[in-house]
Amino acid sequence: MLKPVSSRHWNYDAAAHLLNRAGFGGPPDEIKKLAALTPEAAVAHFVDYDDIPDNIPNPAWAQPNPDEVRKYQQARKTATPEELRKLQQEENRLQQQRLVELRGWWLDRMLHGPRPLQEKMVLFWHGHFATSVEKVRNPYFMWRQNDVFRRHATGNWLLLLTAVGKDPAMLIWLDQAQSRRQHPNENFAREVMELFALGEGHYTEHDITEAARALTGWSLDFQNQEFIYRPFIHDEGDKTIFGHTGDFNGDDFMELIIANPQSARFITGKLWEFFAGELPSPKLNDALADAFRKGGNNFKPFLHTMFLSQEFYDASVVRNQVKSPVQWLVGTARLLECELPPPLVSFGIIRSLGQDLFAPPNVKGWDGGMSWITTNTLLTRYNEASTLLTGTLEPLSAGDFARRAGGQGGEAVKRLAERIERVRFGGVNINKIVTPEARADKPALAAMLQHRLLQTTLKPDKQKALREFLDSKPQLSDADILTAIRLIMATPEYQIA
Repeated sequence: MLKPVSSRHWNYDAAAHLLNRAGFGGPPDEIKKLAALTPEAAVAHFVDYDDIPDNIPNPAWAQPNPDEVRKYQQARKTATPEELRKLQQEENRLQQQRLVELRGWWLDRMLHGPRPLQEKMVLFWHGHFATSVEKVRNPYFMWRQNDVFRRHATGNWLLLLTAVGKDPAMLIWLDQAQSRRQHPNENFAREVMELFALGEGHYTEHDITEAARALTGWSLDFQNQEFIYRPFIHDEGDKTIFGHTGDFNGDDFMELIIANPQSARFITGKLWEFFAGELPSPKLNDALADAFRKGGNNFKPFLHTMFLSQEFYDASVVRNQVKSPVQWLVGTARLLECELPPPLVSFGIIRSLGQDLFAPPNVKGWDGGMSWITTNTLLTRYNEASTLLTGTLEPLSAGDFARRAGGQGGEAVKRLAERIERVRFGGVNINKIVTPEARADKPALAAMLQHRLLQTTLKPDKQKALREFLDSKPQLSDADILTAIRLIMATPEYQIA
């Protein structure tokens, strides 16, 4: 198991598969560059990203601001009811604006960032440690968690798990900040075992109770917006967790989890499912876990092994993964070498397709796979293709536009909706992706578009429909070619990678 893929099997298709899974896809020239490398060099291009400069600035507000918190808390004590109402409205508007900026900032990193695998891992961790702004209600805390995922993306499992447990957003999300030795809150203790690190059936209710006691003391300093350990609320008595007894604290509990052999099986199985698009067989999962352990529970060497394995390029894995809404949106922009719509519009698209960044549906995150495809979301994918291709948005009422944007933006959204028919954004530059020779040769154009968008060919009936459309046009205009692209994007083949 996990034998390295041979150079004989490293080609354009294999490089395209790696680019789709370790990143967000890309145009033919980018795939050709990867295919020209050895498999080891191509994988290293993604995994060994630490030396690649990342100069994308953080949002201006993405830093702790104790003075702002202090002033707001003081005003709430002294303000009149009317003043307090206005203050709350201003605060809500500010937080909504920041959340829109945050979502746009992250999507831009996925599209333009120099470290695609790092952003893909951040997306994985966001779904794995599913935390929602709906409860956290603080964009700065959500950005900070996103940054934790980025800094530990391919690092050590114990360090990541501990950092997430002490993260302000997680402390609020699973109520750990409210836990006291007199009344230990079991939410985080339960979820870290069930959803984050072990899976059902690999712990007992007694383990949960004892782990919750160990975690007491992990709390949140709301004033300084950071984790704080409060020893006076920690339960110092002996606890028995996984059969081990001692005066354990939260850090000890995390070490006990990582020492459990099931932890490696669980997290490597989840990673394989995310990147390969299917659950590993028990035998493959054992091999993945063994590789992870041999790498010191570090994700970087594990990812090297996984992306270089023959199993990762098996026919059952290639082009079997339904694109998530984020993969569909960012991947389309990369394939067509165009910009994303403005943040509010981009968020509206992925939300309508079923994926709210920073607001997963529950503690389990998104189910993924075929759950991304329903009658409604499939139709929405077809319709939103036009938005991306033309760089325009059909006029909407203020209410419809607000619903499309997930209720974000308040009065600002209404004002934007009133002038939406004047809003234009990038769209696809046909001359950038279609040569004059391809434009003049319809069969060549059809082949070129399939090669760019699918890295394969359409089924015969879809190819026939595409050819008939192109043949019906005496001379192809830019609008005709955009329609041809949309026809391809409306096929089942385009929904998978």
